[in-house]
Amino acid sequence: MTEIEIGRGKRGRRAYAFDDIAVVPSRRTRDPKEVSIAWQIDAYRFELPFLAAPMDSVVSPQQAINIGRLGGLGVLNLEGLWTRYEDPQPLLDEIAAITDEAAATRRLQEIYSEPIKAELIKHRIQEVRDSGVVTAAALSPQRTAEFSKAVVDAGVDVFVIRGTTVSAEHVSGAAEPLNLKQFIYELDVPVIVGGCATYTAALHLMRTGAAGVLVGFGGGAAHTTRNVLGIQVPMATAVADVAAARRDYMDESGGRYVHVIADGGVGYSGDIPKAVACGADAVMIGAALARATDAPGKGYHWGMEAVHEELPRGKRVDLGTVGTTEEILTGPSHTPDGTMNLFGALRRAMATTGYTELKEFQRVEVTVNPALHHR
Repeated sequence: MTEIEIGRGKRGRRAYAFDDIAVVPSRRTRDPKEVSIAWQIDAYRFELPFLAAPMDSVVSPQQAINIGRLGGLGVLNLEGLWTRYEDPQPLLDEIAAITDEAAATRRLQEIYSEPIKAELIKHRIQEVRDSGVVTAAALSPQRTAEFSKAVVDAGVDVFVIRGTTVSAEHVSGAAEPLNLKQFIYELDVPVIVGGCATYTAALHLMRTGAAGVLVGFGGGAAHTTRNVLGIQVPMATAVADVAAARRDYMDESGGRYVHVIADGGVGYSGDIPKAVACGADAVMIGAALARATDAPGKGYHWGMEAVHEELPRGKRVDLGTVGTTEEILTGPSHTPDGTMNLFGALRRAMATTGYTELKEFQRVEVTVNPALHHR
């Protein structure tokens, strides 16, 4: 790919966000009712190709159950309020009531200083498991070794290792780093790991035996990573690069397929078909679900980056509410801005371009339209 000269001593590759690209209609159209957007990872099939992000403003145990019943996969944050407090509802109410943003960050840091309790991890996972839906839960790489036994013993179906960035080769002189390949090999459940944002990093993660990789770095609605660290990767390019790594890994491994999941920059319905067009099998959704009237954050949204005790790289944002979780996922929509009926929109986009299966839709033509930014 052609590099652009930034200055005499530095060149850089041009990269694209979802806002920079658009899906192109083809010569054939379909009836939306004939389109399947079902997704399967390992033994688990979902009618909607998405995971709800493991963020306290998005997924509570009850909300994970609701999302599972609606056809998606709710991922519980095992480092969040539900594993630190027996009853976090008063704290969620307090977070929603804070008016000053600086005060919100300080209070979040205080609230999340409460230790994580292994017995609460088991209890929350069991609560979701008892409902009969597929149970998924997430830890950061730093906490995985400490709490993974509690997670597996509780009967989790899908284990997510999620950080701002996750590498197969985390170097630490202070502590024994997590050996992802050995860890995944010893587990009996599928593991999804991320985020990553480059071809090389993704290829290394795929070689660990992961069932799926999360693609994204610092692009979520509640992130300030670009402002704080100066790091961000435009999502369209990142997903396409990781999809290329998946193709090459299939050749290398003799056909083993690793799912690519876009995690970040998927705030509106139109971003989902663009993510799939770039090679994603599914998307991870945070902000869009935080707008649900039944979401734990009540229209406020924040991630674990916002509660870091030394260098917060996120903030609590007020997104407001637009409708129920069901309306946001499958409609009906009452807004024209892409905040509701996310997967009705995906189905219609596929029908408009003549595709009936997600895997086929990954081959759809796209154009680059940098001047069409609308948000």
